[in-house]
Amino acid sequence: MISLRDVSKDDLAVLFDQQRDAEANEVAVANPRDRASFDAHWAKILTDTDVVAKVIVDGDLVLGQISCFSHEGKASVGYWIGREHWGTGVVTRALALLLDEVSLRPLHARVARTNVASLRALQRHGFKVTGYEHAPATERFPACDEAILVLAR
Repeated sequence: MISLRDVSKDDLAVLFDQQRDAEANEVAVANPRDRASFDAHWAKILTDTDVVAKVIVDGDLVLGQISCFSHEGKASVGYWIGREHWGTGVVTRALALLLDEVSLRPLHARVARTNVASLRALQRHGFKVTGYEHAPATERFPACDEAILVLAR
């Protein structure tokens, strides 16, 4: 049964391996972080009391992570699922659990326009596409067109 729990330092090795998957990075239009950058990123997350960071688990198996955080001054959600768990409803269930826990609205999300499965999962939970924007390349993300979504309720 899929559930969420707080991220612990013991989860980081699995999350690191998941975010290094080449196919997952291609679909998400992302660049994997090296170990030092990954550890620094998660050190900030784990000490930021405004971030809700959860691992998605099935029993003891870590399936991925989901979080609520501030991005450009807006409460936002994001997630990363191990590729071996794609297409199994993990994101849909994890989003439902996170939205039950986080009552803050509106919530925002940005997704590569080509990431159809992620767009569909967000829309299942009431996120509406409010527009599209070209996102320039950064160290973490290649340039791409992003869908901008909001959950108002």
